[in-house]
Amino acid sequence: MMALIEAGTPVGIVAHAEGKMVGWCSVAPRETYRKLSREQDDSKAGVWSIVCFYVPRALRGSGLASALLDAAIDHAFAKGARTIEAYPVDRASPSYRFMGFRDMFVARGFHEIGMAGSRRHVMRLER
Repeated sequence: MMALIEAGTPVGIVAHAEGKMVGWCSVAPRETYRKLSREQDDSKAGVWSIVCFYVPRALRGSGLASALLDAAIDHAFAKGARTIEAYPVDRASPSYRFMGFRDMFVARGFHEIGMAGSRRHVMRLER
């Protein structure tokens, strides 16, 4: 991670409240990450991925993840993304919850293009 940061590679955004960092979202050009799904088509240019959220337990349910998602979408498109891909799970999922919940992405216009494994939905937003 430090090598990516030192090279100037975007790796995410942070949320601040009252002078403290209170959460973050990993959002970057898809090539920054290892292959994230079997459906991944690396020939398409301008694809950014949202791969994880960190929201402290005490702040979960406060809307912080949704605010981070909104900011991540704005950030990616402002930096030149043509497509944003994400890999959220259903709320009942016992794992991969750090990738966000499917309904949060659907509410922002993401559409499903497939599955990555048995739990992660592959979803896209294009502008």
